[in-house]
Amino acid sequence: MRTVSELGTQLSDAVKAAMRAGDKPRLGTLRMISAAIKQKEVDERRTLNDADVLAILDKMVKQRRESIEQYEAAGRAELAAAEKAEIEVIGEFLPKALDEAEIDARVAAAIEQTAAESVRDMGRVMAVLKPQMQGRADMSAVSARVKKHLA
Repeated sequence: MRTVSELGTQLSDAVKAAMRAGDKPRLGTLRMISAAIKQKEVDERRTLNDADVLAILDKMVKQRRESIEQYEAAGRAELAAAEKAEIEVIGEFLPKALDEAEIDARVAAAIEQTAAESVRDMGRVMAVLKPQMQGRADMSAVSARVKKHLA
């Protein structure tokens, strides 16, 4: 029997609500999220859990941020605005973002936990941090903080 993750249920409910409301831009983004999740399930031949879905959503937000930078550099404000709107919809399914102090505290704890001493140990520290922070912080910014602490 197939079990649906909590995020999957929330997403399904959001799709239905957007259809009832006739909100086409939101519905398009929600369907895009659903398609990405289904594609991953088909590729891996398994049902995804919430952690897997969060990883997909995190990746989607990262892709859109990169697109926004490119669109703004090219002077395409309307395309950048569309990407920002998609980030807002995707963000509804991500957990509350960590603030700077929380990120620093978790980085320090992970460094202490792994007994990391130099940048060479960065992989071990990131392996501890990634499950805790997936979808709650920009992992490239976290990586830069870890590097700064270890340097």
